[in-house]
Order: sequence, then C-alpha cells, then structure tokens
Amino acid sequence: MIKPGSTIGIIGGGQLGRMMALAAKEAGFKIIVLDPVPDCPCAQVADGQITAPYNDEAALRELGERCDVLTYEFENIDYETLKKATGFAHVPQGAELIRITQNRIFEKEAVAKAGVRVAPYRIVENAADLKEAVGEIGYPCILKTARGGYDGKGQITLRHEGDFKETDPLLAHGACVLEKMIPFTKELSVIITRNETGETSLFPVVENIHHNHILHQTIAPARVENTVKKEAEQLALKVAEQLHLTGTLAVEMFLEADGTLYVNELAPRPHNSGHYSIEACSISQFGQHIRAICNWPLRKVELLKPAVMNNLLGQHVERALTQIPYQPEWSVHLYGKKEAKFQRKMGHITVLTEEIEETLLSLEQSGVWQDVQKRSEAAVND
Repeated sequence: MIKPGSTIGIIGGGQLGRMMALAAKEAGFKIIVLDPVPDCPCAQVADGQITAPYNDEAALRELGERCDVLTYEFENIDYETLKKATGFAHVPQGAELIRITQNRIFEKEAVAKAGVRVAPYRIVENAADLKEAVGEIGYPCILKTARGGYDGKGQITLRHEGDFKETDPLLAHGACVLEKMIPFTKELSVIITRNETGETSLFPVVENIHHNHILHQTIAPARVENTVKKEAEQLALKVAEQLHLTGTLAVEMFLEADGTLYVNELAPRPHNSGHYSIEACSISQFGQHIRAICNWPLRKVELLKPAVMNNLLGQHVERALTQIPYQPEWSVHLYGKKEAKFQRKMGHITVLTEEIEETLLSLEQSGVWQDVQKRSEAAVND
C-alpha cells in the first residue's frame, strides 16, 4: 500500500491528470507530472513538473526516481518506453494495457477474446484490402486508423464508392480497421476500477451523447432498462478480467434497438463520461483511481443523485461564464488551458437533478451550447 505523504508521478498533464492530482492531494499525496508543455493543467496543481516528451526515457527515469508510484492520464504514450519504466519504477497498471488500447486491432482482438461482442470488422492495409473488406461488410461502414486518433480524428465514414477517394491519407498512415456501422439507439459507457489485489468496483452505466465525434453530454444513470445496465456491467467485468486490469478502464458501448450491446472502444484511465462522479457519486472516478494504483481498499460506489454533465469546448466558455450568476445549480470546472480553441475541451459543468428531462431542456435553453443545437437541427432537416 502506498501511504499518504508519498509521491505520485503522472505521465501526461492534461485535464485528466489535473483532476487525478486534485483527488490525490485531498488524500495527502504529492504530485509530479511529466509533460512537454510548461505549466500544463496538471502542473498548475502539482508539486513539480518534469518538462519533457512522454517518450523521453531519461525524463521517465527521473520521474520514477522521484516518485513512489507512476500512473498515466492518456493512452497515446510510447509503449516501449513505458515498458522499460516498469523495470525501474512502480507502475501498477503495467505497459501491456497501453499496448492493447492504443491499437484498435489489438483492442478488438482482446475484447473478442473476452467473449464480448464487437462490431464486425476487417483489417485493412491498402486500397485493395479496403475494396474487398467493403464488399464483405457493406455500406455504411467506418475506416479508422489502427493507431492514433481521438474525438473522431483518424476516421472516415464510407457510404458509397465515391467516398474511397477520402481514404488515402488514412491508408498512408498505416494499418486500419474497417467496421460495420452499428445502427445504435444509445451510446453507453461503464467505468470499472480494480486495485492490485483484484478488488473491483463499477460506476453507474451512463448515457453519452456525441456531436462531431466529441462527447457533448453524459446522463447518469443511463435511460435504459435495468437488464441492459446489468449486461453492460457484466461486459465491462469480462473485459477488465481479460486485460488483468489494475487502475481504471472506461468501456464504451453501442446499444441497438433490440437490446444488443457492442463494445466500441476502451480507455485505460479515467474518462470524460465519468466527470459527473465528482459531485454525483460517493467517490469520484479520480479518487477511486488513486486508491486503486496505491492499492487501497476501494470505496463502494453509490450514485447519490442523478446528474447531467456537459462539456465546455472553446466556443462555449465565454457564454458559460456569463451564465454563472443565473445558474446556481451548475458545478463549473475549468481546466486551466491557456487558449480557448474551437472544439477543444476547456472544462465541463455538472448539474445534480431529480428531473433529468427538465434539466436537459434548461441546459439547451441556456444558449451556451447553441452551436450544438444548430448542428442537430441541420442534421434533422437533412
């Protein structure tokens, strides 16, 4: 067990690292972050920063020497460097989880090996492979790079042969995955946490709404039948067991109209869809993650009150700030990023509520997310 007063090293200095650090500081830990950007969001609340690239082995070794335990806030770090770090530092999550989740091919193979359903897919390496794979899977389908890509980057939807011309940059990037497009009715996610002794906890099944491939809104709990929630939890448990999870894993899923669930994606760390837990649960996903990597007993997770979480992108921040005097129920979280760029996650707001539908309407009418409403209306009109 890692005791309070010890130092936790966080690889990655974005908002997830920041919220991890805040949770750890509450328990009396010190924090050092490794990130190439000086004064990154995590560094603003940490005790120290090593300013270097994530694949800088010397910097990672320094982090390991200065810290009692290492964790990471995102999966796109160099697997080989992290694997070396497990030899000279305590990395409870290990490196294998990163190797699998940063490659869509490995990830789908691992999920399928766990006995969990994924969308039909084919591995594609060139234009000839793509044509053959589309013939097998059919339209519509989605071509995704095997490595890299997030928030919709690195993927193209194919609806007819004319879309093939858009795929050259992805195929040039390397191996890709072609997936059948699932006609889902809802997107769900489950966050699961395990400590080093194998004790496991699940956060509530939540409902996620995306716009332009970026998470816009999370509703906790998900508005689905209890049978669906129970199955989603069981699927998450199977995947975590297959991956020998230590730490936190977000399991994202598609739900079809007939109740069929598909695992769509994994994230081996706290996740955007779990931010509501800071206010709404008996322990936040960040607090539970810190307990897991320090091998503390996990807290029982209870949803204290239903909640809605909305992301604040760059174009939303100014309007959100003008709403603060009129929205006493909003819990506002801003991440300390220096520049509010368009489509960049700058913060989030959470509302605790017993009236989900009324709250959704109130958030829509606030005008903060008017660009999202306009895009939704345009999609309906099309």
